[in-house]
Amino acid sequence: MSASDNKGTVDRFWLDAKPLPLEGAVDEQLERLTESVEALRARDETAGETLASLDAALANETLKGVLAGICSTSSYLRDLMVQKPERLSEILGEDPQQRVEALASKAIGQSEETEAAIMRHLRLIKQDAALTIALADLGGLWSVRQVTNALTLIADATLRGALRFVLNDYHRRGKVTLPHPEDPERECGYVALAMGKHGAGELNYSSDIDLIILYDSTNGCCDDPYEMNRTYVRFTRQLVKIMQERTADGYVFRTDLRLRPDPGSTPPAVSILAALQYYESMGQNWERAALIKARPCAGDIAAGEAFLQEIVPFIWRKYFDYAALADVHSIKRQIHAHKGHGAVAINGHNVKLGRGGIREIEFFVQTQQLIAGGRNPALRGRETIPMLAELVRLTWITDRARDELTVAYEFLRKVEHRIQMQRDEQTHMMPQSDDGVAEIGRMMGYASVAAFKRDLRNTLECVQGHYANLFKEEQALGAEGGGNLVFTGEDYDPSTIETLTVMGFQNPKEVINTVRSWHFGRYPAMRSAKARERLTEFTPDLLAALGKTDNPDSSFLSFHAFLKALPSGVQVFSLLRNNPHLFATLIIILGAAPRLARTMGRRPRVIDALLDPAFLGDILERDHLDAELEKALAEVTCFEDTLDGARIFGQEQMFLIGVRVLMGTISASQAGAAYAMLAGVIIRHLLEHALRELEERHGKMPGGEIAVIAMGKLGGREMTASSDLDLMLIYDHDKDAKFSDGKKPLAPSQYYARLTQRLITALSAPTAEGDLYEVDFRLRPSGNSGPLATSFSSFCSYHASDAWTWEHMALTRARIVAGDDIFCKKVRAEVVSILSRQRDEDSIRRDIAQMRARIEKEKGTSDIWNIKQVPGGLVDVEFIAQGLQLIHACAHPEILHTNTAQSLRLCVDRGLVGKSEAEILLPAIRLYHDVTQILRVCLSENFDPSKAAGALKDVVVRASEEIDMRSLEEKLREYQGEARACFVRLMGPVEEKADSQ
Repeated sequence: MSASDNKGTVDRFWLDAKPLPLEGAVDEQLERLTESVEALRARDETAGETLASLDAALANETLKGVLAGICSTSSYLRDLMVQKPERLSEILGEDPQQRVEALASKAIGQSEETEAAIMRHLRLIKQDAALTIALADLGGLWSVRQVTNALTLIADATLRGALRFVLNDYHRRGKVTLPHPEDPERECGYVALAMGKHGAGELNYSSDIDLIILYDSTNGCCDDPYEMNRTYVRFTRQLVKIMQERTADGYVFRTDLRLRPDPGSTPPAVSILAALQYYESMGQNWERAALIKARPCAGDIAAGEAFLQEIVPFIWRKYFDYAALADVHSIKRQIHAHKGHGAVAINGHNVKLGRGGIREIEFFVQTQQLIAGGRNPALRGRETIPMLAELVRLTWITDRARDELTVAYEFLRKVEHRIQMQRDEQTHMMPQSDDGVAEIGRMMGYASVAAFKRDLRNTLECVQGHYANLFKEEQALGAEGGGNLVFTGEDYDPSTIETLTVMGFQNPKEVINTVRSWHFGRYPAMRSAKARERLTEFTPDLLAALGKTDNPDSSFLSFHAFLKALPSGVQVFSLLRNNPHLFATLIIILGAAPRLARTMGRRPRVIDALLDPAFLGDILERDHLDAELEKALAEVTCFEDTLDGARIFGQEQMFLIGVRVLMGTISASQAGAAYAMLAGVIIRHLLEHALRELEERHGKMPGGEIAVIAMGKLGGREMTASSDLDLMLIYDHDKDAKFSDGKKPLAPSQYYARLTQRLITALSAPTAEGDLYEVDFRLRPSGNSGPLATSFSSFCSYHASDAWTWEHMALTRARIVAGDDIFCKKVRAEVVSILSRQRDEDSIRRDIAQMRARIEKEKGTSDIWNIKQVPGGLVDVEFIAQGLQLIHACAHPEILHTNTAQSLRLCVDRGLVGKSEAEILLPAIRLYHDVTQILRVCLSENFDPSKAAGALKDVVVRASEEIDMRSLEEKLREYQGEARACFVRLMGPVEEKADSQ
């Protein structure tokens, strides 16, 4: 019966409506509506006819109470009624089902020719449908299923209407060629898949519509293959604009395309072929669950059905076995199922995503569908309630579970609709205030807010109980101590955000987005389904551990960088999950050592080295390092391969030394020796390969001999993770040798300069495998102005007559690390001879004080953490040791030692340094080295305690053996002050010497 056939009467359907409990007088709540009615009568003489059904409704006390209750609880519905009371009158004069179907037909059959016109047309249809459906729902006249089906019908119709407009528009403009212009959707090759509640016919009142847009790249309406993707993307953007852009008439439906394959890296429209390839190779478990509800709803329906048929094997596994069961369980492993019936908050509760909410009922059904749907096609339905009944028929669940969850589902969906009806907002949150909760209760038909709260709580707890028992034998893998960790789907689970916040993460949404990106298989480590499953199991433990670091967000980003660079993930994730020591080491690195964390991110292979038994064994033995590098270089076929092999080996070993320092398993002095030993081994092997390559091209030098001298930190075995290599290459040859004996002979100076350059390249040039060391040859005779390689005779004569005091100071740390054995001994003897010469003590002290003053002028600092350059820091102590050697080696050559601490001890043993100085300098140099070593391992930049992570400060304090950071800072200041005083006493006043320059 229509309004035109029954003017002045209310359709009989509405007469069974039930009024809502009301606060305040009926007429007071209807005041704005009656004012609008009177205003319409005043400006339109025919209003009496158009308002006849509304007049009849307002004359009926029951219907009047229904309208008053709606006006008092929903500003959105009240405004729809007030804006066009004649529309309300028409609605009340018709059967709502017939009206919704007519509106759907009107949406699909539109003939508007402009974008603005179609947008207005569809928005007015949506307004009409929204009011019609809400009246039938709030009046208690429609079931939940009728409401959701009607909303879905309007969503489908308006989407089809929008799409048909776009197709026709493009066809008119010659952008595409429609096979059937009179029926534009037919065989157009472009299809919208409805997902989630839309696909299931279960849309909520203010729902978004979740779509996957696909196009057939082989048979569609776009003829140009080069423009196809661009055209369909433009289609999609215009379609979305028509549907969701807000205008003066509101919007139709908000449209969400994030359920498409890998939404972060794919366009809004995806080819069917690309989608098939994605689901076959990288599809995730939660996507299987989502696709259960997929349904072609607009466009080329046949193409959509064919696509869904094609991916049936992806959604529905053929065999029900333990492997399939474990695969499905990996969805649930991200969710902590709270056991028992704990208290559920009502105010502010999320009835969709919160405990006992709609999502848990849906998951209860979908999970079991995924398990058994492969064998039982009857379980492949899209709707939730019918599938509960089917699960009972197949004996998967009890009658009680079906009945209780059915009642709960319908109750919660009604609550959800009423929350959204108030202001047409896509929210699922109960109001925070008691008054707000009471308002929702009245919309549900409750006069008593206490009764509504009781029923809502009982419903949520009932759902929670059934959900908690789902796969109850499975180990809960949520957050430690409870709380959700859900990363599936497109929503931000509020409990997950809360859990991550409690863990300590400042940007929980960023964490959620990043974890989702891992599961889209964008990185090599995540390409396999097995890797994604392993990471799913590992993620809760990872986040819990990162949450305990001082800066969880920074640690998480470090792990993300590490994960992005991993070539494969299955083995690493399994190892981390099953190896607590390795996992604990990784967390310490991520939390306390940004430098090591960046190394892992750039070169993830280094983590393999942690699994080598040698990590806790003989890694510090030179023979072991020598054998391992020889093995690594045994099969190289060219010099470039040699460089790559050396870098892989060197990076792994430097990383391992750094980890051992960080973990406190080796001391600073052991670390310095280990870094130096490693560098020495690498230098020896690369020198051999460089010499071999040189000899292949230019032959051998008759009587040629070489020695590579390590200077500075390398020479003193005091290297840190960031030390460069100070080197010098000394050579000798037969006196009558003018050229090498190869096909392309070189003079000796050229020959050894080429060798030195090759060695520098081998040690420092970046390759595909990264770099090794920075190399410095400036300590050779005459520095940068002298030849790159130094003949033995030039070395001897230079240091006999031309060398400066600072060059002899540098020579105290000279240690030969590679070369011909006999010649190396000869060079070492010459170095000892140079250092043991008689010197003028006053001149040495004056030169050293002046040099310290110049350095202080250029690099001076008052920062106690600049341990090298601060007054009384490392430079002062090193200069003292070097000065003492130059002054006393003539009488006591046994004090010559390249290591600063060891040379000081030798000076103390010989009585060359007073006991008071020894008690300052020896502990100071140990502390300086301990702290410097750990800082170089952990950081690439300067250390600032006020900005440093707590975990880093903890390891620094531990390395220093002090109680806390404050005690360490006091100790540093104390030592630096006393060490400077020692310098002044032993070498002379720095400032006065500087002024005298």
